[in-house]
Amino acid sequence: MKAFSYQRARTPAEAAAAALRTPGAKFIAGGTNLLDLMKLEIETPAHLIDVNGLALDQIAPLPNGGLRIGALVRNSDLAADERVRRDYGVLARALLAGASMQLRNRATTAGNLLQRTRCPYFYDTNQPCNKRVPGSGCSAVGGFSRHHAVVGASEACIATHPSDMAVAMRLLDAEIETVRPDGAARVIPIADFHRLPGNTPHVEHALEPGELVTGVTLPPPLGGAHIYRKVRDRSSYAFALVSVAAVVHPGGDGRVALGGVAHKPWRVEAAERAMPGGAGRVAELLLVGAKATADNAFKIPLVQRTLASVLAEAKKGQP
Repeated sequence: MKAFSYQRARTPAEAAAAALRTPGAKFIAGGTNLLDLMKLEIETPAHLIDVNGLALDQIAPLPNGGLRIGALVRNSDLAADERVRRDYGVLARALLAGASMQLRNRATTAGNLLQRTRCPYFYDTNQPCNKRVPGSGCSAVGGFSRHHAVVGASEACIATHPSDMAVAMRLLDAEIETVRPDGAARVIPIADFHRLPGNTPHVEHALEPGELVTGVTLPPPLGGAHIYRKVRDRSSYAFALVSVAAVVHPGGDGRVALGGVAHKPWRVEAAERAMPGGAGRVAELLLVGAKATADNAFKIPLVQRTLASVLAEAKKGQP
């Protein structure tokens, strides 16, 4: 690990201004992803700005009936919150499907949204990776690609986004609150927050230099049956091969989002209009333009089967 300087921020605006002012600066909270990347010298920040002291660790109701989640709320606390469990069950289930209890006790809401891919070629500094070194090439293209994207990828990158929480938040139409270095606040719909790789896979989100995530807001509860189904190679501490987040209402209409298949949480609103007709057409619309490799072609029928199972479970639990 390379040497770095360190400071504790007193306010969100101070943290954002310091990040813009100091080349190579990074924010640190739980550190469950950043510290691993620093040890491997994939991330080499010259300066760390500790945001743990900021008052961003509360979950509070909103006047419209929604919920505001501070950026520093730990994953375990968010999953255990009575309001989240009651009104946003898909989010609680997604959080509990992620990582391990120890990591959930440290990982934060903002950090979970901003975690970087777990592509093995990204983590292997001896291999070319456009996400790690722009322009160097993508070793996963033509390499081992069992865990990689089947939709939304490009010739420059076929990595997937690893977050379970982000899939549920995309389903719920969450919004990301931020503060810029000049102190101005901004709200980014989660649909626009994560970027597809295109020719710039190293640009992973819509944040501007120095911009700090301060919280996430959820709209009023959707009702219906909330389900999060994660298919993985082992039952604990494994990232999704495919995950399905769904909210299903009586009559079969609702919402669905996928994890493990794309560079960002994957939701196609047009597919949701087909939900009353069953899983087959929904899966077809979700996977329009899918491009699989020999290693991950199994993900396409796996999405279809998992979605069918989720919709059947939702129907079974409804009057």
